[in-house]
Amino acid sequence: MPIRDLKSRIDRLPEQPGVYLYSNAAGETIYVGKARSLRDRVRSYLGAYGTNPKTDALLNEAEGLDVILTDSVVEALALENNLIKQRMPKYNILLRDDKNYPYLQLTTTEAFPRVLVARRVERDGNVYAGPFMPASLARRVMLLSHRLFGIRSCNEDINGRRGRPCLEYDIKRCLAPCVESICSEDQYARAVADTGLFLEGRTDELLEGLTRRMAEAAADERFEQAAQLRDSVRTVQTLRDRQQKMASVELGDRDVFGIKTGPAGAAIQVFQVRHGRVIDRADLFAAAEMGSERFSELPAANDEIEVDPSPLAEVLQATLQQFYFDREVPPEVHLPVELPEAEATEAWLTGRAGRRVRLVVPKRGEKRGLLELAARNAAQAYQSRFNRGDAAHYDALDTLRVVLGLPALPRRIECFDISTIQGSETVASLVVCEDGRMKRSDYRKFRIRSRGNASSVSGRPGRATAASAEPRYADDFAAMNQVVMRRYQRVLEQGGPFPDLIVIDGGKGQLSAAYAALEELGLANLVAVGLAKKEELVLTRDREEPLALSRSSIALLLLQQIRDEAHRFAVTFHRQARRMRDLRSELDGAPGVGPRRRRSLLTAFGSLAGVRRATREELTTVVGPKVADAVLAYFAAGR
Repeated sequence: MPIRDLKSRIDRLPEQPGVYLYSNAAGETIYVGKARSLRDRVRSYLGAYGTNPKTDALLNEAEGLDVILTDSVVEALALENNLIKQRMPKYNILLRDDKNYPYLQLTTTEAFPRVLVARRVERDGNVYAGPFMPASLARRVMLLSHRLFGIRSCNEDINGRRGRPCLEYDIKRCLAPCVESICSEDQYARAVADTGLFLEGRTDELLEGLTRRMAEAAADERFEQAAQLRDSVRTVQTLRDRQQKMASVELGDRDVFGIKTGPAGAAIQVFQVRHGRVIDRADLFAAAEMGSERFSELPAANDEIEVDPSPLAEVLQATLQQFYFDREVPPEVHLPVELPEAEATEAWLTGRAGRRVRLVVPKRGEKRGLLELAARNAAQAYQSRFNRGDAAHYDALDTLRVVLGLPALPRRIECFDISTIQGSETVASLVVCEDGRMKRSDYRKFRIRSRGNASSVSGRPGRATAASAEPRYADDFAAMNQVVMRRYQRVLEQGGPFPDLIVIDGGKGQLSAAYAALEELGLANLVAVGLAKKEELVLTRDREEPLALSRSSIALLLLQQIRDEAHRFAVTFHRQARRMRDLRSELDGAPGVGPRRRRSLLTAFGSLAGVRRATREELTTVVGPKVADAVLAYFAAGR
């Protein structure tokens, strides 16, 4: 091993605290470590070969050694952290911030603010709340702000001169600031202030204001408004009571670390407790670099957080140094295992905070319970982050977000396709993709009806009723407009979920028809794209020229997968509709013959011609004498 050549130099190292740096043949720093005694710590590597793959890889590559002396272990901790941040050595544990969990953004920089989902907090003058876990909670809270306070969900330029409000106002989910005679700027500003209090968790202050306005409305005999305020008060009170279950005055100010390690890396969850409440959570990951086996010595599957403390302690030591490098340090930090250099780490944290900081390993009670909760969350985060299939889906969605310029990761994608033959039995399909996986339970299929029958809609797959209106509907653009209108009118009535991206199987015409339906519903803020089949071009509303993605692009492959699934689902439904039409035209007209008896007759006699040739006695043995007479009379009439 190359490190054997360094033996004479290692023997001459001082027995003082400091930092040591291993480098490879190219002179690149590959590992940075700290030590209370440099000679003892570095000498331990000479006999460490074969203990784990990480150390073996390091020893096989290390050809150079440098040391930096410090006056104390605390200084060594700080210096080690700085060097890791600057040089990014591949055998050190490097943390990445996770951006999976969303925030809610109240756009107070706009004249008429909205509530939007954001993936990161920025210093742009807007109000942010979160992060929300699970991510679906953010969307539910956003919808709740519409229902409780009437905050708008559209992206229109508001000037108060709109002729009439959209559907959101009719279903009492928007105050309609676009129509000045309905909602003044002052009224909307009051709703925005209430929303801000709600998102910031200042529920007591919000309840006081809502209760006062409810009493004023009742005194002025504005009973409808008073009832709305009463419902808002009850909802906010319920939410406040639920949130208090995650709080305890005994917890004080502290950070709680949960950790899950495995062959692919480590996931760390940090619950930040302030004034007895869990107010925030941070997700951190230590992932193996390509070509490195840094974490292969860690247990592959272990839900207990104290079975093998040594690898956990190594990861936690690096985590504390990097996490608190530029963050506020609370008076207490709760950990699942003892650190080998706990005193030095406490001294370093105390120096950064300017007051006493304690590292604590809770053994029982409520504090231990919160630690175990953090550990369970870390285990879940590990599975989500390092599962290869999920990682590929995440990469495809993130690429799609960048290519289309979306404000957030398109976690929910809905795709529409129309299927018809010369306008006959025109049907449509809707398929849903969530987090890169097709969600069959949310698939829907529609029969396209004439304008007079457009309100008729089939629900879940398999519940479509037979078409009884016009048999032909040859306008693809109108069909797309109709199905998009029917779909999102139902979504508005149900309060969600709204998609992050809509994919239309077709070109500019179909895309324009879809946007026309969205604008009529007041949902023009939703993003839709078209995917043309021949050239596989991605069409958008904002660009004149279509996007030509590489054939190997994971974003295009995901769009193609979703589009092809929508096409398969639509064609299957169209074939089913044609079969039903063909059978219905000959046999279903006979009195007393339904689907079950029709199936029995065709099974018994082989075909429709066989049913026509059957005698009364033969028919009676299958469907009984009464229906047999009806079938004979039906065919005798020339049908």
